[in-house]
Amino acid sequence: MLATSGSPSIEGIRKLSVADIAITADLAYELRDRFREHVHLDPYCLPDPFADKDDYTYFVVLDRDNLNRVVAMFANKKDSLPQLPWSAILGERLAKVSISKQDALALKRELMPKETNNFYPYRRNGRIVGYVMFAFQMCGLR
Repeated sequence: MLATSGSPSIEGIRKLSVADIAITADLAYELRDRFREHVHLDPYCLPDPFADKDDYTYFVVLDRDNLNRVVAMFANKKDSLPQLPWSAILGERLAKVSISKQDALALKRELMPKETNNFYPYRRNGRIVGYVMFAFQMCGLR
């Protein structure tokens, strides 16, 4: 379970209201637009990046007003971590929080119970360097 300070909890996510979900979706659209200024975001989704042996680092983007509002989840390839201007991408409202693979998978299963093809690949210099899932993709809370 997501237990680190500043991270969302599964219990907290289950208590989100419809208004909270609408807020996260709106913030996710804004984040996507700013993110696209720095990377190429593919227009299709690929299988989820949670293989037994993978080389990803995981983090979530949260709403600072309510840390249970997950705006996006990222999986970046360790060997090609893009140097992005995160302060410009996130602005003052959003926070970037690193999480473990297990916590990322638990959170993904809660927010997006659909089994696969939930993550958009993004590229720098033509190479896929990571994957992102946005809040506006949520297909329901368990």
